[in-house]
Amino acid sequence: MTSSVYLDYNATTPVDPAVVSAMLPYLAERFGNPSSAHVYGYDAQSAVQDARRQVAELLHAAPADVIFTSGGSEGDNLAIKGVVFAHHGRRPHVVTTSIEHSAVLSTLLYLKSRFDASFTLVPVDSQGLVDPDAVRRAIRPETVLITVMHANNEVGTIQPIAELAALASEHGVALHVDAAQSAGKVPLDTVTSGVDLVTMAGHKVYAPKGIGAAYIRKGMTIDPLIHGSSQEQGRRAGTEPVASMVALGAACAIAAEHLEAEGFRLTRLRDRLFDRLSGAVAGLALNGHPTQRLPNTLNVSFPGVAGAQMLAACPEVSASTGSACHAASPEPSSVLMAMGLGLERALGAVRLSLGRWTTDEDVEHAAEALVACYRSLTAAGAGRA
Repeated sequence: MTSSVYLDYNATTPVDPAVVSAMLPYLAERFGNPSSAHVYGYDAQSAVQDARRQVAELLHAAPADVIFTSGGSEGDNLAIKGVVFAHHGRRPHVVTTSIEHSAVLSTLLYLKSRFDASFTLVPVDSQGLVDPDAVRRAIRPETVLITVMHANNEVGTIQPIAELAALASEHGVALHVDAAQSAGKVPLDTVTSGVDLVTMAGHKVYAPKGIGAAYIRKGMTIDPLIHGSSQEQGRRAGTEPVASMVALGAACAIAAEHLEAEGFRLTRLRDRLFDRLSGAVAGLALNGHPTQRLPNTLNVSFPGVAGAQMLAACPEVSASTGSACHAASPEPSSVLMAMGLGLERALGAVRLSLGRWTTDEDVEHAAEALVACYRSLTAAGAGRA
């Protein structure tokens, strides 16, 4: 693989070597089934419970309220379908925002087409923030769930979860928060303090792909997605992937230990990258909230050049134009369009997301490369026409 500065941590993170070390024994000699009533099973069961505790500590939750999933998409499906199916006797209504991940929006479309559920998309402002009063106005007597991502995966804007939790409680409505992008980057105590369901993905916090977790408030009634035996308190059947669970636990423990310091470091690097780019590219536009966003996320629009062109012309930087789930789409970002930024600005967007192994040298090199590519494209007249 050619040398390239990796600035796509919001798409996926490399697995931390310490996480690999933690999980390797459970891929080899410590191979037991946690349900087995012998020493191999007890060893695996103990490892799963330790991992559950580590995840719970990052989420500021009780271990008994945490179950493991296969990742963020399953977690979102479990939360949304689980609540809707638990209210099958009525025509349930869900409130969400116009900038949610496809794991949320596609699930709601499915529930509408197959189970006569309904949902309302609440708009966001030009910085990607949802107005809690708009959410309040969208609540109906038949509303059973509000589902809002904690931090947007493209622009990093952080939503006012505490206010949303208060109004959800006031109306007796469950609140689900997709924390796939925020877990391990910003504190989650304000999220889980008043929220019913929180979901996260391991491959966003330096654990392997294929593992995630969900916080389900004690006493919360949801229908399971996967039926079978009684694993995960009967909420997700299937023999536990012990090695992956151990990996997620280790990743959460590392993230929790370094959360504040890493947040400061990434904020400094993110802002330095923006200063370098904006100082060299006239008209460069910042997308998302200027301060209320993830410390690692920088989404900018280059004037007169498509973001996809920029990245294709700049192999020295590995980044994206938006969500990795839609990387092959030639369409502008639906998130930026929902923010009302316009077609030209949406097409010119590039998402630069930093992470644990991003250095000062990486930032300088990436800025120089992106500026050089931009100047080359504009000099050649490579616009969007």
